[in-house]
Amino acid sequence: MVEKRKLRVAAVGVGSLGRHHARNYSELAAEGRVELVGICDTDPATAAEVGRAHSCGIFDDWRKLLGKVDAVSIATPTESHAGIACGFLENGIHVLVEKPIALKLAEADQMIAAAGRSGAKLMVGQLERFNPAMVALRPRVTSPLYFEIHRVSPFPNRSLDVDVVLDVMIHDLDAIQWLVGEDVGVREIKAVGIPVISDKVDTANVRIEFENGAVANITASRVGVGKVRKTRFYQRDAYVVLDTGDKTVSITSLDRNASHPFAAMRVEKLEVVDAEPLRTEISSFLDSIENDTLVPVTGEDGRRALFLAEGVLAEIERHLSRIGVSPT
Repeated sequence: MVEKRKLRVAAVGVGSLGRHHARNYSELAAEGRVELVGICDTDPATAAEVGRAHSCGIFDDWRKLLGKVDAVSIATPTESHAGIACGFLENGIHVLVEKPIALKLAEADQMIAAAGRSGAKLMVGQLERFNPAMVALRPRVTSPLYFEIHRVSPFPNRSLDVDVVLDVMIHDLDAIQWLVGEDVGVREIKAVGIPVISDKVDTANVRIEFENGAVANITASRVGVGKVRKTRFYQRDAYVVLDTGDKTVSITSLDRNASHPFAAMRVEKLEVVDAEPLRTEISSFLDSIENDTLVPVTGEDGRRALFLAEGVLAEIERHLSRIGVSPT
C-alpha cells in the first residue's frame, strides 16, 4: 500500500495573527498531519523569530514557495491579499486567506476567478464561524429577526492597515449574512463612524435592514476599555445571547406546555465543546483539500461580507463629509 503524501504547507505573513497560523501548522506537523515547509515574511527579524520557534524554513518572498507547497495561509496586509493569493492559486496551490478577502471587490473577483481556473481551493478566514459557541448555536438558528451586536476592544498594539469596519466589524457582517441567509438581499444601510486615535475610522455603528425584514444593529470599536464580543438576537419564540469572547450561548424560549404562565419562560445554556477557533478553521481547510469538498467559507462568502462592508463604509463617508471630517 502506498502511503498518502502529507500536504506541504506554509504560512505567509507571520505578524500578530499569521504567527498563530504558523503555530497551528507546526502543531499539526508534529501530529503527523502535514509537512510544514516554512514561513514567509518580509521582515527579517519576524521571519527569523517565528522560523526558529518552529524549526522550519524561512522565506523572504512568497514566490520562493511556488513548487514547494500544496497549500498556504495568507495573513499579510489586506492590500496585498489579491496579488499573493492569485499567484498561488494560478499555480494550483490552495489558499486560506485572512479576512477581509481583499481591499476591493474587483480584487476579490480576481481571486475567485483564479481559483476557478486552476481548481485550487480558496477559503476566507472568517474566524467567528469556528468559535465553539457559534458552532454550538448554528443548528438552533431558524429565522433571526433582530440583532444587537457589540464588538469592542482596546486599541490594538499592532499595525492597522484598514479601518474598524474591515478590521473587526467584518466578522459580524459575515456572521449576520450567514445566519439570516446568504441569498437574502440588503434593503437599507445606515451607518456612522469616526476616527478617534488613528487616521482611519476607529469606531462605527451600522443599522442594516434585509429584504426579508430582519434588522441588525452593529457597534464595532477599537478604542474601548475592555473587550466585548456579544451578539443578541431574536427569532420566533426565542431570544439568543452569544458571547464569542467567553464562548457561551444561551437561548430563552417559551414553553407552551408549561402548567403556569410564570413557568413558561425557560433559559437553556447550550453545551459548548471548547476548541481553538483557528485550529478548527485550519483543520476544516485541510479537510476540504484532502476530501475534495467545498471549503466552509468560500471566496464568494468573503466577497459578500466585503460587499456589505463597502456599503457601510460608503454611508460612513457620507456622514463624515457632513461633519467635515476626512479620514485617510
